[in-house]
Amino acid sequence: MDYKEYCIESYNRIYQEEYSNHSSSQDDDKRRHAQKFAMRQATIQALSKFPDVEPYLIWKTIYVAHVHNYSGISDQKAISSVISADNSWKKSSGHAFEEIISELGNKQLNKSGIEVYLQKDLNTMMKESKIHNDQRDLDWLWDQIGTSIFDLYLVVISDNKRFVFGCVQSKTSVRDRVTRDREPSIKAMNKFFFSVAVVLDGAFLKMPKFINMVNGNSKEYVVNGWHALYVFSNEDINNDRIHCVGPDMDRFVDDAKKAAQFWLDQRQWIHPDWRP
Repeated sequence: MDYKEYCIESYNRIYQEEYSNHSSSQDDDKRRHAQKFAMRQATIQALSKFPDVEPYLIWKTIYVAHVHNYSGISDQKAISSVISADNSWKKSSGHAFEEIISELGNKQLNKSGIEVYLQKDLNTMMKESKIHNDQRDLDWLWDQIGTSIFDLYLVVISDNKRFVFGCVQSKTSVRDRVTRDREPSIKAMNKFFFSVAVVLDGAFLKMPKFINMVNGNSKEYVVNGWHALYVFSNEDINNDRIHCVGPDMDRFVDDAKKAAQFWLDQRQWIHPDWRP
């Protein structure tokens, strides 16, 4: 079985199992939940089983499986159904990719005292007063949650208290809102937070414009936009602050550990120029 067959078979199998097991009585709720779950788990499984296949090709094949699953058999409504499936993918896939980062990151960071939170989880923790940053930080974090600029947050446990030390923007493609996201990332770095991005399809990172948006040092982009950007890729597109990672997210994990310790010890030095 090649990767395409595997992706489609896995998506369909996981979808059917999750749909059948979901407790909701509402068909739409069951379908949306099962689709997002299948996107996430089929992608993670395929990344592990086919490490030599470019991750974005796996993601595109999962998309094909999703369209087939959503649209059903071909009839007079097929075209409309496919359009609806595409819109559904756009709405759900970004959230699924956020959850992939959270799941893979937390798996590797287990027992390190560092956790990766989805925005909704941080929102809950802050409402329950379980985040112990200074009030200035908390006010700023509430603003970020309100605007949904950052998709995930990095939390370190120290003296049995949780502190947010990092902000993460996730993108299935580096084109996604990258210009709009760069400025908030710079602001986060200026407030001494570790600010990074994680990208699935990094094809555009071969272009000077996008390289400069990350690294700076150009007339248009004088300063770097993130402390680091991690891209799922088997190609050698490492370039200064741009780092390739695989399902183990090794560079992301190592940098998060360094940033967490530095944040606790010498936070005032985690400015935009800082490197893990």
